[in-house]
Amino acid sequence: MGQKCVHCGEDCGKYPIMYDEKPFCCHGCKTVYKILDKQNLNQYYEIEPMSGRKVEQEEVGDKYAYLDLEEIREKLLTFSDGDTSKVDLFIPSIHCASCIWLLEHLDTLNPGIIYSNVNFPRKTVSITFKNNEISLRQLVELLVSVHYIPEITLDKVDREESKKSDRDLLIKIGVAGFSLLNVMLYNFPEYLPGGDQLSESFTRMFGWLSFALSLPVVLYSANDYYLSAFKGLRHKFVNIDVPITLGIFTLFFQSTYDIFTGHGIGYFDSLVGLVFLLLIGKWYQGKTYRALSFERDYKSYFPVAVTKIVNGKEEYIPLSKLTKGEHILIRNRELIPVDSRILKGKANIDYSFVTGESIPVPKETGEMVFAGGRQVGGTIELEVLKEVEQSYLTQLWNQKSNREGSASHLKMIVNRVSEYFTVIILLIAVSAAVYWFFKNPSLATFAFTSVLIIACPCALALTVPFTFGSTMRVFGRNGFYIKNTDVIEKMHSVDTVVFDKTGTLTLNRSMHVEFVGDELTKEELSMIKTLVSNSSHPLSTTIKDFITEEAENEIEDFQEIPAMGISGKVNNVKVNIGSKKFVSGKEDTKPDSTNVYVFIGNHVKGYFKIRNQYRPGLKEVIESLKDKYKLYLLSGDNESERETLQPLFGDDTVLFFHQSPSDKMNFIEKLKADGRKVLMIGDGLNDAGALMKSDIGLTIADDIYSFSPACDGILESSRFGKLYRFIRFTGISMKIVRISFLISFLYNVIGIFFAVQGILSPLIAAVLMPVSSISVVAFATLTVNLSGRKFL
Repeated sequence: MGQKCVHCGEDCGKYPIMYDEKPFCCHGCKTVYKILDKQNLNQYYEIEPMSGRKVEQEEVGDKYAYLDLEEIREKLLTFSDGDTSKVDLFIPSIHCASCIWLLEHLDTLNPGIIYSNVNFPRKTVSITFKNNEISLRQLVELLVSVHYIPEITLDKVDREESKKSDRDLLIKIGVAGFSLLNVMLYNFPEYLPGGDQLSESFTRMFGWLSFALSLPVVLYSANDYYLSAFKGLRHKFVNIDVPITLGIFTLFFQSTYDIFTGHGIGYFDSLVGLVFLLLIGKWYQGKTYRALSFERDYKSYFPVAVTKIVNGKEEYIPLSKLTKGEHILIRNRELIPVDSRILKGKANIDYSFVTGESIPVPKETGEMVFAGGRQVGGTIELEVLKEVEQSYLTQLWNQKSNREGSASHLKMIVNRVSEYFTVIILLIAVSAAVYWFFKNPSLATFAFTSVLIIACPCALALTVPFTFGSTMRVFGRNGFYIKNTDVIEKMHSVDTVVFDKTGTLTLNRSMHVEFVGDELTKEELSMIKTLVSNSSHPLSTTIKDFITEEAENEIEDFQEIPAMGISGKVNNVKVNIGSKKFVSGKEDTKPDSTNVYVFIGNHVKGYFKIRNQYRPGLKEVIESLKDKYKLYLLSGDNESERETLQPLFGDDTVLFFHQSPSDKMNFIEKLKADGRKVLMIGDGLNDAGALMKSDIGLTIADDIYSFSPACDGILESSRFGKLYRFIRFTGISMKIVRISFLISFLYNVIGIFFAVQGILSPLIAAVLMPVSSISVVAFATLTVNLSGRKFL
């Protein structure tokens, strides 16, 4: 092994590039170092040594010229007033403390930058700058120069994220929390022996203060429950919010009556505490993983603007204005945003973004290319066949999800129970009042109010959000992030699991390589590595990583022919590497496997057989699932892996190959039409339609903050072996919910038993009500967390 690059830590080989007596693996890394060194920003390397990313040098040129367009600039800027502007940029390469330090010292690189701040979980940097000194385009190009390349896509221009509902909920919690602390303070004497010795004037003053503080809680903090109850009743449906609303109003009016008549200070502490707990439960349930995206569509990945050819000249236009028949330029590594026809240039399309397969597909002039492909090689000119909204990929994304509007079965049960619960409690309360009215009138109101207060279904309402909310957090700590709590219940009910293959069962960046043919000497291996090191093709990279010998040879006459192979003279010996036809002039008789042939000197030495490498734990996952669930495999690849996978899945599992994205989606729809509850597990854009059509869609991600299609959950690839444990744990969560329901039911039965006898005062009932809620919440939360430690 040679020296390691000061910037990125990569091996520099035998002949490192030296600057300032320091080794670098490439000129790109050296350039970044020189920029930082010139501005005295060497502390970047002191915080975390070798913390940079390897720089793939690429001419920026006019790549970001579209940022000079006022229309796009206005949409990207979050603030602009006079000479000061602010922009938030997503930078996927943020990964350590050194990144944060450098990005928060951008003002050192350019005095036009006023301030910059990094949000590490979201991998975003917020930059305030003087637009009369540095333009948005220059700012982005500055970031690119130090290899922090912003990801500027269509959704970041069109998206209008509204955080109003989250902010409103937090304000309501704040109001309720402030009121609760103060009302409890005013009621503190009531909790202690001898509290009745407090002078009447103080008692009444504390009562009025409690009344005043409860008003914003009742009128503002709790208004969502009234609205939900009203909507339910208007549609002749009693949901869980109806008895909650009834309980809030009962506590409020009873307490208000006590204050105005001088009978006491009421139960405002229990009232405000009840609302506070309900809001905390709502927040706890709704607090998802904000840094993750579960709702991505094509806009998350498509460019903001394209280069259009008009009368032989280039001009930049927003992607939304691109129309059928126009001509566009696509450069090396740029994404094709629309279905098009090739007019000029050598097209080599990498469809890994769509299919998960990284081997580029050659296309001839006149052939059609689909949106989502990425050009590898030189610039090509295309004719637009369909606008963005009509392209095949866009239509696939825009398929309606079968899950939209579907109500949780558990929520329906809770609402149904609450419907009968409310009617029964009202009948019991009225019956108790009537009974005592004739037997002992002084206890009639006493019994009526006590029944309504103690039988409030708050414990029932809090069980689901706190149990499932705790489950979400247990999952998150173990590398499984779900969109919302409904996913838990739906995952518990699935009976069919469908897997994608590439990127889901296989490792994205690791392949199994073996050489078939004559035994290669160390010198020949070194020559092969030297040749493939000059190619950026994925197969060349795979072979390069496989060979351990050093690439220390001189190379001449290097050529790379798209879709065929590479050739050159290494140490004056002719070496060809590529397809069998390129190397030997004969067609490959093994089309169902990926073979890279090698020609050295005067004859063919053999070929590298490259196969997928499967994720660790795959066998255990399949073994644990196949006895309980019906399993299927859908793959867009050829059948070369059937012999490997069929024994793993078993003869009862059907494996489908050569599946297009629409084939996968149609298969999921057929399963659902047959009454199956389907869990689809994928990773690529080609799985988007199937993921949306399934009951539950999960994606496997090597980087949870990067690419993932619209889904219900994201599983870290390193936790793939725990998949069955996560599915099984949803059953444990459901059991905890049922036990909590039972505890709540028993509490209500016991409480009502004493309340109807008139021996339970409204004060005691008001104290017991939040105590019951807290006990159920504590039971659910603790049980879920203890179970998580044991079973995950």
